[in-house]
Amino acid sequence: MNSLIAMLPLLMMAPAVSSQIKTETVTYKHGDVVLEGYLAYDSTLKGPRPGVLVVHEWTGLNDYTRMRTEELAKLGYIAFAVDMYGKGIRPQNAQEAGQQATIYRSDRKLMRDRVTAGLNVLRDNERTDDSRIAAIGYCFGGGTVLELARSGADIAGVVSFHGNLDTPNPKDAENIKCKVLALHGAEDPHVPMEQVTAFRDEMDKAGVDWYMVWYGHAVHSFTNPNSGDDPSRGAAYNATADRRSWQAMQTFFDEIFK
Repeated sequence: MNSLIAMLPLLMMAPAVSSQIKTETVTYKHGDVVLEGYLAYDSTLKGPRPGVLVVHEWTGLNDYTRMRTEELAKLGYIAFAVDMYGKGIRPQNAQEAGQQATIYRSDRKLMRDRVTAGLNVLRDNERTDDSRIAAIGYCFGGGTVLELARSGADIAGVVSFHGNLDTPNPKDAENIKCKVLALHGAEDPHVPMEQVTAFRDEMDKAGVDWYMVWYGHAVHSFTNPNSGDDPSRGAAYNATADRRSWQAMQTFFDEIFK
């Protein structure tokens, strides 16, 4: 007993185990196209853990996407940001971003196949519990993860942050096997009410387990500080909606990964 008492001050001074986030640039391919994704995980955690696929905005895989991927790693997930456009293709302005996004929005099979290539990278990682995988996406990426769900991907759930909700093939929702969460800016001019209503009808007719959260006073791209602070432009950061939507995602993950 005396020896245990003597050890207590040393035990109290021992540093707590903290997370250690490791990141890697991962080169992979879709057909002949070379892609460059971004992996993040906490190296102090042992054994397989839930995986989260991250799909970037129309501006491509950039610092914002990497930041979100690292935040997921800090929550204990293994996170992989896909590259939808290809190695070295990083739009520098809205015109270039629009051109790249249009390629995939005009060809939903290509969009689905390209994001599935990234999903396979995450699924094949030894750290990933491949029975517990979700996908999240922002704007263009939000629409992409919804298409991934419509493809019939065998994953636990998808989360769209201020994403495009439209699809040319609404009946494909019958293929959805996972739960769906859409986080939507109530004042988003790029995703008008007609699109929201069509999405609701699509999900309901297919019997999908889905729900949507609306954020008042939020427009498009409300989670990205780089969007500025002028809602009249149609895209702007909203700190409250950002915080609340990130928490909503975590609550969703608690449900689907339990």
